[in-house]
Amino acid sequence: MATRSSLAREEAFQRFHAIIDSIPPGRVATYGQVAREAGLPRHARHVGASLRRLPADSGLPWHRVVNARGGISPRPRGGFPRQRRLLEAEGVVFDEGGRLDLKHYRWDGDLA
Repeated sequence: MATRSSLAREEAFQRFHAIIDSIPPGRVATYGQVAREAGLPRHARHVGASLRRLPADSGLPWHRVVNARGGISPRPRGGFPRQRRLLEAEGVVFDEGGRLDLKHYRWDGDLA
């Protein structure tokens, strides 16, 4: 039987995923931005937790979520190079330090 907290967590994860699914190709959102858009400010780490739980064959564009510095956060199973390749395929350009320009690529959608 699911507990109240596990139901609330699953509901939050669904909200995060709906936001992430709305990010268009060639644009990114930060973990904190996704949390704020979902109505859960200060829950950026929970966004990351929701993405870690995705099945490998998920169609969710998880790769469009980056950290607040415009970088790719470390991921298990070699996700860093894959995320960068997916973003580059959408036209996102990284600087020599491995960061993208959030002023240029940040999605400005407002779904909250």
